Amino acid sequence: MSVAIIIALRLANRAGLAVLLTLLATVVVPMALLLFRGSRSGRWSDPDVSIRAERVRFYPCAIPISVMAVIALWLLRAPAFALRGAVVTLLLLVVAALVNFRIKLSLHALFAFYSAIILFVVQPLIGAIAFTVAVLVFWSRLYLGRHNLLEMLLGASLGLLGGLVTAW
Repeated sequence: MSVAIIIALRLANRAGLAVLLTLLATVVVPMALLLFRGSRSGRWSDPDVSIRAERVRFYPCAIPISVMAVIALWLLRAPAFALRGAVVTLLLLVVAALVNFRIKLSLHALFAFYSAIILFVVQPLIGAIAFTVAVLVFWSRLYLGRHNLLEMLLGASLGLLGGLVTAW
């Protein structure tokens, strides 16, 4: 979604709208449906896919959704930064899936910090607010007992790295 926000902030024309709608159609809606249906059907216990063993069923569905977004943006001849963001998002999901064989990193922290870095480059004030929210997400996932400190640090670190690669 952070890539969609960048499109909206950087492109105020038809191309920007086309990219934004493409991201909504290929990533946001399919991922929301995946999470909703997965928790509703019992494939996983909650929309967060909080149990590591359940993520084994999540990633094989989420990664192709991300692949479709990359393909759609490439076919649309989207701006390089939008395509780069989609590719980095895909790579982050692949890394998270591989790491999941050992530990369950925090996808919440990963994407919160990823988005915050990108937003900071686009609009520093909004990015600073997003970074504050990311820190609160980090704290809340620890407080709720969804993750341990290592899982949170790994997710946040990957998100920061992905954000830097995407934004610069």
